[in-house]
Amino acid sequence: MTLLTVVVPAFNAQDYLHRALDPLRDADGVEVVVVDDGSTDATAAIADAYAAGMPERYRVIHQRNAGHGGAINAGVAAARGTYLKVLDADDWLDAEALGRVLDHLAELEREGGVDALFTDYVHERLGKSTKAMRFGSVFPAGRIFAWGEVERFARRQVLMMHAIVYRTEVLRACGLRLPEHTFYVDNLFVVTPLVHVRRMAYLPVELYRYFIGRVDQSVNASVMVRRADQHLRVNRLALAALPGPDAVASGHVPPELYATLVHYLEAVCAVTSATLARGGTPEHLAARDEFWRDVRAESPWLYTRMRRSLMGASANLPGQAGRRVTSLAYHVARRVVGFS
Repeated sequence: MTLLTVVVPAFNAQDYLHRALDPLRDADGVEVVVVDDGSTDATAAIADAYAAGMPERYRVIHQRNAGHGGAINAGVAAARGTYLKVLDADDWLDAEALGRVLDHLAELEREGGVDALFTDYVHERLGKSTKAMRFGSVFPAGRIFAWGEVERFARRQVLMMHAIVYRTEVLRACGLRLPEHTFYVDNLFVVTPLVHVRRMAYLPVELYRYFIGRVDQSVNASVMVRRADQHLRVNRLALAALPGPDAVASGHVPPELYATLVHYLEAVCAVTSATLARGGTPEHLAARDEFWRDVRAESPWLYTRMRRSLMGASANLPGQAGRRVTSLAYHVARRVVGFS
């Protein structure tokens, strides 16, 4: 039985693909699906060599470039595992932690399985010390639980994609289809399926190693400003996937789940606002104002909640002096969300 599919979207990843694939070599019950997203370097050849050497472990999909979202879509469609984890090609999984995760997933399956397994993750920051993101104060460890047992997230605890192993069936049943040729779709990979998660488990191991610091990385500060339009697109889609308060009032959506989603989107939208302020052009500032007008028109309650949060307020200060303060808040928000 294939217990876990690890999907590795890879575009021009020749310099670090070995680091992502090597720790998975001896992981029993795992299939690795590398999606070569139209690479023009040696990525395809490297991936093919792994598949030729260990076809029982590695598979490769070659496709025309469709962006990060398109590569994840292809991996989800091809997955054979009961559970699925996305691993960006410049990151890696801790081999020992992965072994514990696989043992726990097998145990959970004997108890009927879960919709999602949460783990801790580590920021591997180039030239800086590592920083772990842990969720032991939020989730009960080592057993199946429901949203009613989830505690409140601290401001710095953000449930990014790196912390989640989804049941493959949940990803498919929720109709997840990430936009192609768009960056920052990780936010949709968190929000869209999480709305449908009800049975969960948490294992306090530092599984995912999130590498940050490359100049050309999508979360580099200057790159984020250039791609602000893609931030806005993803934010709008993520907010559209958020259930309305009526779904909570009717009992269809647990209030703790709704609070988790809002907490996550507060941080994401604050980073986008601060990015636009950092861009500072009339076009950037007009796009920021238009975004928040749309949020207010769609949900006045959500608008008020987000704008009054610490990050939301500091990321939207008016005037030149306000933008200087926002620039400082920008760095704080990026650290909270995990971009630096």
